Amino acid sequence: MFQPRADRYSQITVRMNRYSVPVRLIGRQVRVVLHASYLVVYDGRAEVARHPRLATRGETLLELDHYLEALIRKPGALPGATALEQARAAGKFTPVHDAWWSAVRQAHGDAAGTRALIEVLLLHRSMAHDHIVAGIHAALSAGALTAEAVAIEARKASQTEPVPDAPRPAPTPVTSLILRRLANLPPDTRPIPSVAAYDQLLRHRPAAPPAQ
Repeated sequence: MFQPRADRYSQITVRMNRYSVPVRLIGRQVRVVLHASYLVVYDGRAEVARHPRLATRGETLLELDHYLEALIRKPGALPGATALEQARAAGKFTPVHDAWWSAVRQAHGDAAGTRALIEVLLLHRSMAHDHIVAGIHAALSAGALTAEAVAIEARKASQTEPVPDAPRPAPTPVTSLILRRLANLPPDTRPIPSVAAYDQLLRHRPAAPPAQ
């Protein structure tokens, strides 16, 4: 076990290699547990980072997610960031991310567009990567250049994606207390209500706006 301190670059050194930790831990001492192929970083008892172990000494492994809180304050640092290049190489930052980022910067400017991208990247903390990528693609196709639009489309993707080999529950009879009570009520002899007035309202409602 190792107990390195996170430096001002939000990195720790373990056996001559450097690994990133969340920026909130700058200046703090953390605990590192080494395993055969990976290492886990703890702040107290909470796991705060997990990295593959680097085989060659003198290398650096950075996780883009660890820097998002700092980058949203200084968005100009993102384009040339080593963490971004490593995320691209690992397939975490996809061409779809890049296409949406380019479009939103063109629409809203570099700083505002990059902050919007970082808000999208923060969604990865609570949603599956594939759903976020699908959400970005759908939002880009619709010209919806906001993080909120990406989140909505990502949720749609998560709800419509089929679950492979999901067992279907066997049908069960509905035997609720409400249905048993309704079965004992006397028959309703009132005439069926008319909806003619509502039909007239529907015929006169304004035309829907064209789809975006």
